[in-house]
Amino acid sequence: MYIFLYVVISLLALILLLTLLAPKEYDVSRSIFINKPKAEVFNVLRSLKEQDTWSPWAKKDPGMHKEYRGVDGEVGSVSYWNGNKEVGEGEQEITSIKDGERIEGQLRFLKPFKSESNCYFITESVNQGTKVTWGFNGKNKFPMRIMMLFMSMDKMVGKDFEEGLASLKSKMES
Repeated sequence: MYIFLYVVISLLALILLLTLLAPKEYDVSRSIFINKPKAEVFNVLRSLKEQDTWSPWAKKDPGMHKEYRGVDGEVGSVSYWNGNKEVGEGEQEITSIKDGERIEGQLRFLKPFKSESNCYFITESVNQGTKVTWGFNGKNKFPMRIMMLFMSMDKMVGKDFEEGLASLKSKMES
């Protein structure tokens, strides 16, 4: 009986320790230079429908079900998707626009598991073109917090951001 109690207490202590050591937040971003004026790039970024033309996730499931609500490119517009195992189900809502500089949104994942993250695009004029930064951040909640000790959000999503930005650059510069 005491052995069982010690095992349970030890497991609870281990879970508590891992939770305290695990990263509480994540922030993943990537940047690219696009040889186009900032206003032109910004207008492409703000359109949720346009994002589907260069999104790495749209390529992972070209047949995914998509729906749009609100005025595309304006605060409150929403893009909903339901796709295969690689893309899952969720929605993205534009929550803030600082015209020509920053677009902020919220990602709400429904499947394969529920979570919420903030997403953003930042545009900066550089020489004759535009630097685009694409990122997302949020909080790691239990039990994902413990899993993040052994996984890297940057490694899981960073390559997708790089692929998407490269596709955006190719689309805009061609």
